[in-house]
Amino acid sequence: MSVGLLALLDDVAAIAKVAAASLDDIAGQAARAGVKAAGAVIDDAAVTPRYVHGFSADRELPIVGKIALGSVRNKLVILLPAALLLSAFLPWLITPLLMIGGAYLCYEGAEKVFAALFPHQAHGHEAQVEPAAAATGDAALLEEEKVSGAIKTDFILSAEIMTIALATLPAESVLMQAVILAIVGIGITVLVYGGVALIVKADDFGLLLAAKGRTHTGRAIGRALVSGMPTFMRVLGIVGTAAMIWVGGGIVIHGLATFGVTAVEHAAEAVAEAAAHAVPGIAGIIHWAVVAAISGVFGLVVGALLIPVAEHVIVPLFNLFRRKEPPPPSASA
Repeated sequence: MSVGLLALLDDVAAIAKVAAASLDDIAGQAARAGVKAAGAVIDDAAVTPRYVHGFSADRELPIVGKIALGSVRNKLVILLPAALLLSAFLPWLITPLLMIGGAYLCYEGAEKVFAALFPHQAHGHEAQVEPAAAATGDAALLEEEKVSGAIKTDFILSAEIMTIALATLPAESVLMQAVILAIVGIGITVLVYGGVALIVKADDFGLLLAAKGRTHTGRAIGRALVSGMPTFMRVLGIVGTAAMIWVGGGIVIHGLATFGVTAVEHAAEAVAEAAAHAVPGIAGIIHWAVVAAISGVFGLVVGALLIPVAEHVIVPLFNLFRRKEPPPPSASA
């Protein structure tokens, strides 16, 4: 009897070890997949704060919360099942979709660079739609439209994040892939929108600290937060744009190599290896920086080439099929 019990306990311990190893494996794969999607994540964090601009302080966190819930719905309800279906039935389609997403990141990044360099000419290639709330002055409707627009933007970035995460996973069971993608989706959403919530309330916290801090150091920190947030937001926007371009360029380069066009990838690796050997003390950092720089230049070129395509092809097609909004009622009506 005791032997049977010991055998049972031994089996339970073995199962527990396997489960623990599986959990470690899931956590590790989820972390690696999240890191691969860093460009889209940084851009998501950089873009979202603009959606609360102009609203009262008491509406900022509720708006961020609504966008975060929409992001979770995008990732878990729509994109996760779609990713699993792709992996199961159309795995050959993952690389082309990744390349399309990478090209989109390049385009978005190049468009932002273009807007910074030529502000008076920027946005000529974008579809201009006047929100109904802007004409009516309805604050609740304006908030609804802002949240809806943010969730649509998040859908594109979330699709890129989930596709990148899926592409990094080894051949696993459907259940394992679902668990890892769910962890990536939820973890990134918490990271991004938790960070956004801290960012949008940092100036309010700084004002409170500057006015009611109990020590001189505390009040000085509060004033530094208030004065430093505009600069921080600009830096975050620049980092987000750079991340979009280098990650997008890297995705396109790797996709081309998958289809046999290896010249750019091989050239980038050769330059990176030479630079890394020149500074052996920080070889890994140098290698990454050179590959990122080359990917960024390539991505910027790809994005710049796509701007006229968007202006002359995509936007006219979008306008052709876009539902016409009824004109707002006049004030005299």
